[in-house]
Amino acid sequence: MHRAEQTTRTTGVLLVVVSAVVFSTAGIFTKSVTTAAWGVIFWRGVAAAGFTLAYLVMRGQLRSEARAFGWPAFWITAMMAAGTAAFIPAFKHSSVANVALIYAAAPFIAAGLSWICIKEAPGRRVMLASGAAFGGVLVILSGSVGGGALKGDFLALFMTLMMAGVMVAYRMYPEATAALPAALSSVVLLPLALTFGDPMATPAAEMPVLIAFGLVFAVASVTLSEGARRLPSAETALLSTLEMPLAPVLAFALLSEVPKPQVLLGGVVIFAAVIWSQRRSAAPVVQG
Repeated sequence: MHRAEQTTRTTGVLLVVVSAVVFSTAGIFTKSVTTAAWGVIFWRGVAAAGFTLAYLVMRGQLRSEARAFGWPAFWITAMMAAGTAAFIPAFKHSSVANVALIYAAAPFIAAGLSWICIKEAPGRRVMLASGAAFGGVLVILSGSVGGGALKGDFLALFMTLMMAGVMVAYRMYPEATAALPAALSSVVLLPLALTFGDPMATPAAEMPVLIAFGLVFAVASVTLSEGARRLPSAETALLSTLEMPLAPVLAFALLSEVPKPQVLLGGVVIFAAVIWSQRRSAAPVVQG
């Protein structure tokens, strides 16, 4: 690997790791306020879009990103918006651990989408691990049957599909803009939030939390997009699963949220599948 390629990969890894760590706080922000999901989406979106656009203006990149905004960026924006619309309600209807562990299946969904979209066929190990991860997701869902959490789990699964789609899209179109889709994905949800929710009823005391959430979300979205342009889709998704152990720990420490046994079992299955699927790819390559 050439030095420039190694630098690009290292930068991509660091960006995605930062994104995962920052994203792990999303459940804490969402569940620490009484504001309904659409209210959270609205105020988080206002703050996230504002921070991201300010970042582009300060960097002098707003005009260049607007000029480069083509169909790939349009579809990325749409998937980001759909993912966010499912992401926030998922936490309101399910536990932080459930959402985080379901998202851990992202590497295998990304691998499947890469196979379909860019003919990047996964190996036998990845396919077997994908089956195991799917089984882990089913175990998690089984713990929610008969309760309100099942709706949140399916929203988390849809969000995972959308975010895997974003990762694959950036791999297909690395020239696609990164920050502007993140900002616009927040903007397009604002009229929906006003239509289906009542953001103006948000308690004033919760506004600082939602504004901070917007800043955190902006940082996480931009770093994920920038990192995904530099790495294979499956690797981006794998690194994103670093959120998996962090989010439940934060939820337990700050919200006293204890995962159900099925969630723990399903999480172990998914985590083991992720690690096992990467063992071969992590082995050093010997050049002859």
